[in-house]
Amino acid sequence: MADKMIFRLSNPLAVILNKEPQDFKRKDFLKIIEEKQLEKITFHYVALDGKLKELKIPVANPHQAEIVLAEGERADGSSLYKGLVDMGLSDLYVVPVYRTAFFNPFDDRSLDFICRYLDKDGQPVPFALDNILAKAHQSFKKNSGLELRALGELEFFLLSENSQRIYQVSRRLGYHSSSPFLKSGQVLDEMVRYITQITGAVKYAHAEAGYVENVHSDLEEISGRTAEQLEIEFLPRPVEEMADDLVLARWLIRNVAYKYGIVATFTPKIEEGVAGNGFHIHLELTKNGQNIMTDQEGRLSQEALRLIGGLCEYADSLTAFGNTVSSAYLRLVPNLEAPTRICWSDLNRSAMIRVPLGWNKLQNLARAVNPGEEELIIHEGRQTVELRSPDGSALVHLLLAGITMAADWAFREDLSIFQGGQPLELAQRLYVKGNIFKDKALLDSLPSLPGSCVESARILKEKRELYERDGVFPPSVIDYIIKMLEEENDEFMNKRLADLPADDRLHETRRIMHKDLHKH
Repeated sequence: MADKMIFRLSNPLAVILNKEPQDFKRKDFLKIIEEKQLEKITFHYVALDGKLKELKIPVANPHQAEIVLAEGERADGSSLYKGLVDMGLSDLYVVPVYRTAFFNPFDDRSLDFICRYLDKDGQPVPFALDNILAKAHQSFKKNSGLELRALGELEFFLLSENSQRIYQVSRRLGYHSSSPFLKSGQVLDEMVRYITQITGAVKYAHAEAGYVENVHSDLEEISGRTAEQLEIEFLPRPVEEMADDLVLARWLIRNVAYKYGIVATFTPKIEEGVAGNGFHIHLELTKNGQNIMTDQEGRLSQEALRLIGGLCEYADSLTAFGNTVSSAYLRLVPNLEAPTRICWSDLNRSAMIRVPLGWNKLQNLARAVNPGEEELIIHEGRQTVELRSPDGSALVHLLLAGITMAADWAFREDLSIFQGGQPLELAQRLYVKGNIFKDKALLDSLPSLPGSCVESARILKEKRELYERDGVFPPSVIDYIIKMLEEENDEFMNKRLADLPADDRLHETRRIMHKDLHKH
């Protein structure tokens, strides 16, 4: 990093060591622990619930620190992956990934790492969520010769004890609000600072459309609080790295909120008639490090169309990983910029897959409003496709693993389930224009997404081979997800709600919305 400019939000560890994270070595950490007089190493790893867990390891001497960094530690897999690991064979190794090292912003005496799980033979544990994703991406890269990169959009509500009932905003007009209409801007700034310094992957942050002046709930945790919806969007990264960044970002967001006595929630819905928390995923295919989503004319490439076709094939079963609680199906309703049908379109927020603006054949737009500025030569493409169905209940690593399997399927002509040209045929057939909710004939012609967790479980059961092929998703993990979804018991939820008197319906709807504030 010696010849690079250092910005305030540069990774502090990388600045001190004067090297990029991918070049971090064990001896670098020993140097940092000594110079900064750190007291502990903290290991983080993803458990079956999709949340980061942690192990605090005090270090009293260099030898102890070096052994921990070289060998990792033991953890009880039967507790972290309850139901998948037998108590008699429960020990797993948690081993630090050096490039993920960061200074803990909530504990200035700790050096932290994201870890991977290894088994007694030193091999990746097959049922660990992050290892499933890594295996899916390895398969995709091997079969296609391409790399899949992803970026996530984290939408969440901050619920605070707001005594300032001034500069109020409408519940649907909060999009990109600024202070004083946005009350939690400084808290958002702190979240963005930490996530940027640790991951380097934040694109931008802003207020989203959702706002509730006074939350009505049976839960004391949120009752009477003011809810503001925010979004942090990321920059594209290899799909495994993005999964780690997103789970780490959720951890950082919750911890910053907790510091201020604020509740942060990614739950799909918090109030009727208020925007839900989506978890949109943008995808790009790269070859030799270059985006190949468009051709020389700026149109979507054949590879991009294949990717879209694969997403359409997998779309209904992907809800098993991307929409995991009953309230997800109170968000996936018409006319709230949440999809209900399997289709794709350009710029169209009513479609399940959207092709956003990508600066195709356009460069140096600032020169249009700053005529004297010199030209900047830009080589990398920026086109993505956006999957809009997932929400904040998503199991991040499994969702991205499923998406990667969809991409792999689209490039695999050796599969028995593959009919020649099917991904391109799907992409051609499911392309739409205009607001699909205003065209009943078009709407009725499109395949539907599931309407409940129970239906999603049934579809996953029918299509489990799409995920279990090549040994990527272990059957035990698919069984676990099916059982988890079936336990929501929500197949007739919307009909049951519609049959209730208005006040009872609203109370029951809120109960369903608020029961999973912090599930994943």
